[in-house]
Amino acid sequence: MRYIFRLLLAAAVLCAQVPAVAAAADEGFAELVRQARGSEVKWYMWGGSTTINSWVDGYVAPAVKEKFGITLKRVPADAAVFVNKLLAEKQAGGKGSMDLLWINGENFRNAMENGLLQGPITPLLPNFRLIDAATVEFDFGYPTKGYEAPYGRAQFVFEYDSAALPEPPRTFAALKGWVKDNPGRFTYPKPPDFTGSAFIRQVFYAVSGGHGQFLGGFDRALYEERSAALFAYLQEIKPYLWQEGKNYPKDVAALDTLFERGEVLLNMSYHQASAQSKILQGRYKNTVRTMVMGEGSIYNTHFTAVPYNAPNRAGALVVADFLMSPEAQLSKNDPANWGDFTVLDMSRLNDEQRGRFVKLDLGPATLSVDELGRVAVPEIPAAYLEQLEKDWEKRVLQGR
Repeated sequence: MRYIFRLLLAAAVLCAQVPAVAAAADEGFAELVRQARGSEVKWYMWGGSTTINSWVDGYVAPAVKEKFGITLKRVPADAAVFVNKLLAEKQAGGKGSMDLLWINGENFRNAMENGLLQGPITPLLPNFRLIDAATVEFDFGYPTKGYEAPYGRAQFVFEYDSAALPEPPRTFAALKGWVKDNPGRFTYPKPPDFTGSAFIRQVFYAVSGGHGQFLGGFDRALYEERSAALFAYLQEIKPYLWQEGKNYPKDVAALDTLFERGEVLLNMSYHQASAQSKILQGRYKNTVRTMVMGEGSIYNTHFTAVPYNAPNRAGALVVADFLMSPEAQLSKNDPANWGDFTVLDMSRLNDEQRGRFVKLDLGPATLSVDELGRVAVPEIPAAYLEQLEKDWEKRVLQGR
């Protein structure tokens, strides 16, 4: 009985401490806001989507200017490029040039292993309390340890014009047959383009027996055994691709243009609302729809992080926190703005906030959260991703 009493007493003390800890964190964040006012934040991020760029420039930048007096400067750059730049700064001992990064996957792992990021940062950010921490514990199999602040979720989908292709292939076996029967009407972006790389990872899961076997970390023997089926598949369809597989679109934007012009009949995106966004922009026909393959659909969370030598640490943390706010997450979730899924735990929002998400119209071209959830499979650990991209270059592109 005395033991139970001590447990209850300890629990009571802990519960009493939680508000105090939260209050201290909020006080610390208020100081960051004070320090950040009037400053400039340079956000290095992928710049390959006009939709995303417009959301950052047209919504995020004005919002943080109004709320916090921060001037947000978006700097387009591939993650691998700015990680290398950060590494060079560390080796040279030079002054930092980047405040905030959009980063995940193998680039996050590389940055962590080279000590290029500040952290943990999530305990400093009040809006992180609205997120289930267990859902962002890993990034492509690598522990986040609070060094990344989540701000969006994406899932891999295929896009098709239901008027031109009423019955698209819905398994990877069916896709192979369809590609052979319709030469020149399908292709994928050249890895390491993110979407092209995601496509080959998706095929890898489908033809190798599923994702579960790969989640424990990189296994060279397992990879060599299972990847043979992937490269056999990709080599088999290569002669039937757009331009007979002699060329590949350089990135997903180039593939979108081919689909928009009707040169290819089946498109792909690692953005589940991309089709609806382009319908609203007037680029895609109203008959374009989204689908997923029966074998599953990979998903991931994207994050922001702060470099170890960020000149404006306070401003970067304030922007990272704003990106997780219900206000920013709702705006981002709207296909008219971006269509990126929220990272927020709906049970942690108040009724008014939750109701706004429920009422959000994702449009007819976007699959529901339930439909996507039924086939969602986690991303592969980053070491597999890097090996797949290297071997694709050698075995598919070069044919060796």
